[in-house]
Amino acid sequence: MARQLPYQTLREIFSRFQAADAEPKGELDHVNAYTLLVAVALSAQATDSGVNKATRALFPIADTPEKMLELGEDGLIAHIKTIGLFRNKARNVIKMARILVDEYGGEVPNSRAALEGLPGVGRKTANVVLNMWWHYPAQAVDTHIFRLGNRSGIAPGKDVVAVERAIEDNIPADFQLHAHHWMILHGRYTCVARKPKCAACLIRDLCEYEDKNL
Repeated sequence: MARQLPYQTLREIFSRFQAADAEPKGELDHVNAYTLLVAVALSAQATDSGVNKATRALFPIADTPEKMLELGEDGLIAHIKTIGLFRNKARNVIKMARILVDEYGGEVPNSRAALEGLPGVGRKTANVVLNMWWHYPAQAVDTHIFRLGNRSGIAPGKDVVAVERAIEDNIPADFQLHAHHWMILHGRYTCVARKPKCAACLIRDLCEYEDKNL
């Protein structure tokens, strides 16, 4: 685990991220808060591209909890069977739809506690929805962010909650809204797990990673 980078270094890092991509976007396809919630829930232990492929035909016919309930668990499985853990995910999505209809009038709640109370929704999923749909500065820590945070010193921590706190406590406030997207994209495409692309990294001179490849 690298040491926590100082404030001015973090400001320079995120200034560079912002200059390269001022408005980073999540890569899961969605049309409203509900389809975003479903897509993020389906993305656990799956790739965004794999989820998008599965939901391409699903969301045009089931873009609300009511329509998802009409489709039913078997109908949903037919659309998402290419995604890992599809049976368990289908069960949770249908249960989630029932709760949203019965307790929230078919609307997706905009509080972390309420979101985490839904089947198949953990802290990371809740934070993604809060950030992407309601533009809260919530930090959704996935494997890419956890790796990048610890390897670079941007946000070191022994677990995902510690990394989330490190982001919230140390990254300048004016970068908080897009921080997790910049970090996900950098971890997904540049600071990859097995062989990070240090030669192409725009923050290489600021990073604490000791094994930078030449």
